[in-house]
Amino acid sequence: MLKVLANRTYRHLFLAQVIALVGTGLATVALGLLAYEIAGANAGAVLGTALAIKMIAYVAIAPIAGALADVLPRKGMLVTLDLVRAGVALALPFVTQVWQIYLLIFLLQSASAAFTPTFQATIPDVLPDEAQYTRALSLSRLAYDLENLLSPSLAALLLLIVSYNSLFFGTVAGFVASALLVVSVMLPKPKKGARRSFFERTTRGLRAYLATPRLRGLLAISLAVAAAGSMVIVNTVVLVQGELGLGQRQTAWALAAFGGGSMIAALFLPRLLDWAPDRPVMLTAAAALPVALVVLAFVPGYGALLALWLATGIAYGAAQTPSGRLLRRSSNEEGRPSLFAAHFAASHACWLLCYPLAGWLGARIGLDTTALILAAISLTGFTVAVIVWPRNDTDEVDHDHADLAHDDPHWAEGHHRLGRRHRHAFVIDDLHTAWPHSR
Repeated sequence: MLKVLANRTYRHLFLAQVIALVGTGLATVALGLLAYEIAGANAGAVLGTALAIKMIAYVAIAPIAGALADVLPRKGMLVTLDLVRAGVALALPFVTQVWQIYLLIFLLQSASAAFTPTFQATIPDVLPDEAQYTRALSLSRLAYDLENLLSPSLAALLLLIVSYNSLFFGTVAGFVASALLVVSVMLPKPKKGARRSFFERTTRGLRAYLATPRLRGLLAISLAVAAAGSMVIVNTVVLVQGELGLGQRQTAWALAAFGGGSMIAALFLPRLLDWAPDRPVMLTAAAALPVALVVLAFVPGYGALLALWLATGIAYGAAQTPSGRLLRRSSNEEGRPSLFAAHFAASHACWLLCYPLAGWLGARIGLDTTALILAAISLTGFTVAVIVWPRNDTDEVDHDHADLAHDDPHWAEGHHRLGRRHRHAFVIDDLHTAWPHSR
């Protein structure tokens, strides 16, 4: 897996991602402490609202960012967004009011909503080889999981010698370092496409996303993942400390089991995907998620929870990690940023639905019933994915061009031409506005 780091451009971009993630993790811990200092007993409500604001920013801003990434230099855009995030983090230690937290979180997460899909859309251009790109996706998954595991530990060590406000300066340093690493490499220049209105650029990614059968399946899998993931992220502390009467250390171990499972999936997926298609791997993983939630409702005990969260983490990672491969297969260079942005927004809309449900239902009707309801949502996502994602999902699709001139250069891109029909790797674009029905 680490061989992919031999590519200098990707190595610098990966380090930029890791450093920014560590900085974000430090900010998450510091934000919790800041909320407690300002709001006291209402700190949970403040953090819950901040999390909702984060998801709203992700859903609303990502499509706009995708439109801008189509026309702006990606390198300059990524560096600017890193510096914006650094500026916001620099302001957080001076916050004295709850509304200031909300405003700065919206600005920070808006910049992240623009940065992440643009960054993700750049990697396939840096690593055009499918095998290398698959390994890059697994490394990215590992980076996210390690951030979840290591950042709280690093924050705890730093808090022994500095105040929590100092953690925000660690976040600033992380974003500045990320910007410098992006500056240090040359990024491929994407092909320029046709001139479009801002509205068209903003919506074309989502239109292409929803018009592609495998991506409709990916969205349904995202719902299955969000339902299970929300139960873990929102209610683990309640399960361990409220239901089982254990302490913070046991809560940390439970979350670590989930993160460790996701890391295991990321480590083994590249070899698995070398010979297994994406669809059966992702659907099998998605099928395991509602099963885990049902088991949770009926199998008590801390040991069982650890084993269950480990298995859930494996399924969670296996269902999510290959998504970049599907997005790459479903886009050309011009349309890739907007398609990645559309997935970023749509998948986080699933989390925006499931996060509040997990918290609200857990507090009012009990965790067992909540687990069963989220299991039903997860099962719905899996079922829809099976239906809308074709079993025979080939890259090359036979289709016609009834209105295309006989001498149009596009005919040369395909093969097996017969009359006004031909076959080639099919993506939704200006010449292919709808997915052809199988014949």
